[in-house]
Amino acid sequence: MKVLVVGPGAREHALVRSLATDPGVTGLFAAPGNPGIAGLIGERNCFAVDALDPAAVTGLAGELGADLVVVGPEAPLVAGVSDAVRAAGIPCFGPSAAAARLEGSKAFAKDVMAAAGVPTGESATCATLDEVREALVRFGAPHVVKDDGLAAGKGVVVTDDPEAALAHAAACLEREGARVVIEEFLDGPEVSLFCVTDGVTVLPLEPAQDFKRALDGDLGPNTGGMGAYSPLPWAPEGLVDEVLERVARPTVAEMARRGAPFVGVLYCGLALTSRGVKVIEFNARFGDPETQVVLARLATPLGMLLRAAAVQHLEHVPELEWHEKAAVTVVLASENYPDTPVKGDVLTGVDEAGSRPDAWVLHAGTAVEDGKLVAAGGRVLSVVGTGADLTAARTAVYGALEQIGLRGGQFRTDIAEAAAAADLTERLAHPVAPGES
Repeated sequence: MKVLVVGPGAREHALVRSLATDPGVTGLFAAPGNPGIAGLIGERNCFAVDALDPAAVTGLAGELGADLVVVGPEAPLVAGVSDAVRAAGIPCFGPSAAAARLEGSKAFAKDVMAAAGVPTGESATCATLDEVREALVRFGAPHVVKDDGLAAGKGVVVTDDPEAALAHAAACLEREGARVVIEEFLDGPEVSLFCVTDGVTVLPLEPAQDFKRALDGDLGPNTGGMGAYSPLPWAPEGLVDEVLERVARPTVAEMARRGAPFVGVLYCGLALTSRGVKVIEFNARFGDPETQVVLARLATPLGMLLRAAAVQHLEHVPELEWHEKAAVTVVLASENYPDTPVKGDVLTGVDEAGSRPDAWVLHAGTAVEDGKLVAAGGRVLSVVGTGADLTAARTAVYGALEQIGLRGGQFRTDIAEAAAAADLTERLAHPVAPGES
């Protein structure tokens, strides 16, 4: 099977890395890819096409004789890349533009959830600042303000300051026809759960947790994600089954009822509130950086799983298998991220960090200039560490990060720290008997 992966970031690097170990994948290509992906599959297999151009992606897939196209980012999905690829008779993993509205419009997602009876927070969709002011008063602090459209994971502001909330809403509403969604604040820890679906059958992957704030202690501005880990030792028993029954399956069924069957990954962003599980948001693709840790633990061949969903035969896939290990990923960001990231600084030690037996490096925002690897974006690298437990995985990932140099580079030092402590406490309270695992 020949597979074309569309997208330029660490999520796509993680997908390519997993697909490269699948014995059923005989050819692997990327559009456009990045220096890390090129180092894995060869520069000749990376193509500088516009990922937002449905005709260009479809044409490339046809020229390559691709048996499967996997669309990584949300923007190409909303732009209709999956529709064009499928229209050409090529299996595609990724929802249609109509189905991708679950991520492309927060207001649309709320409407779908209401129709499907999916638990979520109360909200108001606003087109004017007067409406925003009224909604801010109605829901109170902390104020949650979301850009209705795509914002690369940075369109959400959560603040106790009503003036800051209003300012974010005003910035969003500057675009013609723009709307913002004001929501009630959902308390409790957050969980990310990816559900692979062919439009009918839904298979959940293992849950993960990501860290959106830029600084340790969940301080600082919101970002696209600064790290993630899996598994979640503190998650309540039966959580995945509950989300499957109350969230994922009803949503997939509602999308099919609306004539927009969802084929791909339904990313369920959840809050485990004092009133039960509630949906914060849906995404229409694998999340970044959670993908980096979830795929690190997946033992089932990824190519087989994604193609089964793309050709609507997910019901034939056997129960998914998982490695008995933990994974932690930490994002190395450039100076001044997430405001105006500094680009062009040289990266050192990347090969050394990636050669460790328990860690590897995924490229997010890098480029090669004058033969040197340099930072070319806000989130520059995702470093992944694995181990027998979260403590070991944290040791691996931070050990690898120490080998990487980037002037002004920044990363959080507390990814999975609290979960690792909880995991250790649980294991000390309930020691494993000899011969058990």
